[in-house]
Amino acid sequence: MSEPWVKMVTAQTPTNIAVIKYWGKRDETLILPVNDSISITLDPAHLCTTTTVAVSPSFVQDRMWLNGKEISLSGGRYQNCLREIRARACDIEDKERGIKISKKDWEKLHVHIASYNNFPTAAGLASSAAGFACLVFALAKLMNAKEDNSELSAIARQGSGSACRSLFGGFVKWNMGKVEDGSDSLAIQVVDEKHWHDLVIIIAVDLQTIHSFAISWRNNSFFCDKLEIRGQRCIVSSREKETSSTTGMHETVETSLLLQHRAKEIVPKRIVQMEMSIKNRDFASFAHLTCADSNQFHAVCLDTCPPIFYMNDTSHRIISCVEKWNRSEGTPQVAYTFDAGPNAVLIAHNRKAAAQLLQKLLFYFPPNSDTQLNSYVLGDKSILKDAGIEDLKDVEALPPPSEIKDAARYKGDVSYFICTRPGRGPVLLSDESQALLSPETGLPK
Repeated sequence: MSEPWVKMVTAQTPTNIAVIKYWGKRDETLILPVNDSISITLDPAHLCTTTTVAVSPSFVQDRMWLNGKEISLSGGRYQNCLREIRARACDIEDKERGIKISKKDWEKLHVHIASYNNFPTAAGLASSAAGFACLVFALAKLMNAKEDNSELSAIARQGSGSACRSLFGGFVKWNMGKVEDGSDSLAIQVVDEKHWHDLVIIIAVDLQTIHSFAISWRNNSFFCDKLEIRGQRCIVSSREKETSSTTGMHETVETSLLLQHRAKEIVPKRIVQMEMSIKNRDFASFAHLTCADSNQFHAVCLDTCPPIFYMNDTSHRIISCVEKWNRSEGTPQVAYTFDAGPNAVLIAHNRKAAAQLLQKLLFYFPPNSDTQLNSYVLGDKSILKDAGIEDLKDVEALPPPSEIKDAARYKGDVSYFICTRPGRGPVLLSDESQALLSPETGLPK
């Protein structure tokens, strides 16, 4: 190891959205939850984190760049992940390049990390989940750690709780665990992404100032929040949240009696029911549980002192749209869920329902006249064809949904939609052109 060299690994990890929510920690240092949770992994072609990690004897300290900007690695969560993976590092040898690293060498070698999210950071889209999962997965591959993805999930959890669920594709369960050291608090795959392949997910993103104000007393002020909504997963805001998930959870655990009831009495039963509905592909049960758990999560936020407001008027309009349509059909066509933000994730039970949903969303939230349809509906654009929409004239000609009388339209409230689907877990990227660091210097390209 006398001559300078750089060894790199690049990985890609999806984000996930919980259908049975994680909210509240019983141990904030180890990030141990007060209840189990279940999530759906989203297609990384549309929402993912890409991370390159590099090691070289020429590096003088650990460094990290997020979306092109260098950030500090001094935070406890980053240090936890780095420490845990280094403790599991094994010998590696690259005979072709003459590189040999022993387990002991990893203790004194430094790493460079570059990470990029293809979706907004800190806006309620689980960017930290994908980010920490990708960091742990990439470091484990670089350092030749032998742990499987479930074991790695217990490390990713120490960076961001939801990160443990991004180590698998399809539907994933995070077991809260019981032991104090958190060793049994890890993720397992319920079913893979092929099990329920006909589900379609839509997100909606609204970058404009919404008609109402989101309220926060934490700074003794009102603030006008920006909303964003994206495709078969609906994103209502790309702006950073006023109340972070970490802060919100702490305050909820300290003040909400409803959270205690939820964790002890409600969630354990819902977990069993949700696993059964997923394995049986029972969409009616799945939709009921998903919507009910999302609503209860936000009720818990309102039960917090001071109350936390993550949803807004656009969020409420989407809920109303889905509820009225489901009732008019007599059986659920779409499930909705909202994480710690105003972004609506809409899960349609098949492509036909997804096409109808997109028609309704485009009726309620048509683009501005200067917006191209190609940039308004992103991700899997084939849903547009299923919906019979080729251009903006088709959007303008959409009839109002029959289940709502005197339906209003909110042009410009939504910036764009993303259509996606259940996706796979993390993978290594072998194409060197996708690396975010230079193979010569280990610095960002």
